Amino acid sequence: MAITHATDQTFQEETGSGVVLVDFWAPWCGPCKMIAPVLEELDGEIGDSVKIVKVDVDENQGSASKFGVMSIPTLLVLKDGEVVDKVVGFQPKEALSELLSKHV
Repeated sequence: MAITHATDQTFQEETGSGVVLVDFWAPWCGPCKMIAPVLEELDGEIGDSVKIVKVDVDENQGSASKFGVMSIPTLLVLKDGEVVDKVVGFQPKEALSELLSKHV
């Protein structure tokens, strides 16, 4: 499954069912740029069981505010629309795989 981009308007629709990894990011954020290829790799490996959604915090402040995002990148794991895990900052692929495996 390809990584999708959500807006404040589409967030609920994109994240409401199944296991979803949400990446709150911004184009000017260095660590966000570093984690992007990691998310692409993860999507290639586990995209069948986990949906990955990116949210640009500059353009979608409502979603970021709703989840109390203060630093980026912030990665939330949602299961059927409910937050079940959260990590802040760059994470290596192995750490993200382990995090997601707890919820799949």
